[in-house]
Amino acid sequence: MGISHWPEGERPREKLIHLGPQALSDAELLAIFLRVGVKGRSAVDLARDLLSEFDGLRPLLEADRDTFCRAHGLGDAKYVQLQAALELSRRHLETLLMRGDALNSPTMVRRFLSAHLRDLGHEVFAALFLDSQHRVLRFEKLFTGTLDAAAVYPREVARRALALNAGAIIFAHNHPSGVAEPSDADRRITTRLVEALGLFDIRVLDHFVVGDGEVSSFAERGWL
Repeated sequence: MGISHWPEGERPREKLIHLGPQALSDAELLAIFLRVGVKGRSAVDLARDLLSEFDGLRPLLEADRDTFCRAHGLGDAKYVQLQAALELSRRHLETLLMRGDALNSPTMVRRFLSAHLRDLGHEVFAALFLDSQHRVLRFEKLFTGTLDAAAVYPREVARRALALNAGAIIFAHNHPSGVAEPSDADRRITTRLVEALGLFDIRVLDHFVVGDGEVSSFAERGWL
């Protein structure tokens, strides 16, 4: 039986309209994205098959083009739509962050940094440059490293902060291992950055380490 013949309260689209997206399962949300199923399988059935095949929603969303398109019921059109949707989500978070006070939105900052850094296969060191009132000026990925480390140069960071007339900075980098626990090297480079930027009266407000589903904060640990 096709979804159109289901009771209205069980159809994913109608359920979303009446109850909101948070009420839907991963399979139901994916079914709305897929729009149609395949012969003998509804969109929800296909969504469940895909979640099983990829072992969950996140591996499906992170799959490269070749892997994604090999799955039954998917292809280039769906891959392009999905990548566009993910990028829209990232840009939406950036717009919200740029519109407000970063210090009053710690949850949003975490979501934003996770969306930009969590799924990278290599280490990236980034910064949120803030004005003197702690409003976001710009987010930039400053240094890219290997699977284990990124070479971070305090002089270059200070030069960029001065060019943007930043009054404060929030740093962030990802751990491709998925473990968000800061390393001794992370603490050492943060100390060097605080000292270098302090010469120009630029405050380091926090340093976030982005892992798999977890984001650690230096400030919350009393390290800044």
